[in-house]
Amino acid sequence: MTTPLMSLVWTDHVTGRQGFLVVDRLVRGVSSGGLRMRAGCTLDEVTGLARGMTMKEALHYDPEGRYVPLGGAKGGIDCDPQDPDAYELLVRYLRAMRPYIETVWTTGEDLGLTQDLVDRAAAEAGLVSSIQAVYPLLDDEAAARRRLADAFDVDVDGIGLDELVGGCGVAESALAALDRASVPYAGTRVAVQGLGTMGGATARFLTRAGLTVVAVADIKGTIANPQGLDVEALLAARDAYGTVDRGVLRPGDRELPGDAWLSVGAEVLVPAAVSYAIDAGNQERITARWIVEAANMPVLPEAEELLAARGVVVLPDVVVNSGTNAWWWWTLFGDIGADADEAFAYTRRSMRALVDLMLARAETDGTTPRAAAHAIVADRLPVIAARFGW
Repeated sequence: MTTPLMSLVWTDHVTGRQGFLVVDRLVRGVSSGGLRMRAGCTLDEVTGLARGMTMKEALHYDPEGRYVPLGGAKGGIDCDPQDPDAYELLVRYLRAMRPYIETVWTTGEDLGLTQDLVDRAAAEAGLVSSIQAVYPLLDDEAAARRRLADAFDVDVDGIGLDELVGGCGVAESALAALDRASVPYAGTRVAVQGLGTMGGATARFLTRAGLTVVAVADIKGTIANPQGLDVEALLAARDAYGTVDRGVLRPGDRELPGDAWLSVGAEVLVPAAVSYAIDAGNQERITARWIVEAANMPVLPEAEELLAARGVVVLPDVVVNSGTNAWWWWTLFGDIGADADEAFAYTRRSMRALVDLMLARAETDGTTPRAAAHAIVADRLPVIAARFGW
């Protein structure tokens, strides 16, 4: 991969806090990548995430589809999203980035921010939409925008479709890995770090597939039950930040320290909260067979090496959590409509094909799934460049 096309560091004149924008590359003049807000966010972090977005876009390239991959980008703001100044800081950041959002960068929710919040702040910053840069690429802008708006209005058992498709993709990635290893769903245990949008949806889909979620972690700690948690009750008791009201816990549910999810008895771990959660030190506590990266960059490279050496398979974020981004574009470009069943079916089919391709390539090359994903991207980028240019 090359040096990013553009890197910006913005300093807020009111608080002195910093924000970042990295455009890794453009395809047809446009890039795609969410905006995160967290205390400690750095330019290096955003740069890595932008590169990951280039990979996610390329991995979902289908020459027969209406959705054409964009380039990769990412934004970040160094602030706790629960800080009283966070919203006004977000508005000022978006106002400063307005020229880029209007022309080259499509963005949306990421860690610490919901799409509703991004939309509200974008309107206050004078933007038509956080994804308006892609509008010139649409055949029928009005119909496409209406289709996406309708999709965002779809509710499935109390949760919006936009919050569920990413978790559907994560769950299908895990199920594809289990199927390749001939491991039955019944009796397979799962621990999830983070019960926000991605983690919560993943827990729901895995539970409904027949797996048993035995632990979930939020900012208050880990909730565990070796017999299985009542996932739907926990989801219904979350606040806007994914924190569960402990009043809904059952007698058999235990409250454990925040990092206990790493070492609970489970075959599948789903880090779905923050980057850099698993390092060279704490990886040794993991006894799971698979780590499914629902969050961006949750496993540090040195930890992944050590895990691979002892047979733990890491399914990488660039594949596993790419479903949300792809769903936006599948819907906007018209590959699917504003229908939950259609969205889930398309997501499952696409994610399973991608995971199967990645795992088969890893077996053939004798390498890790992440290295295989990089190899697939290396094959596809020249094809995309030849057809559309950078």
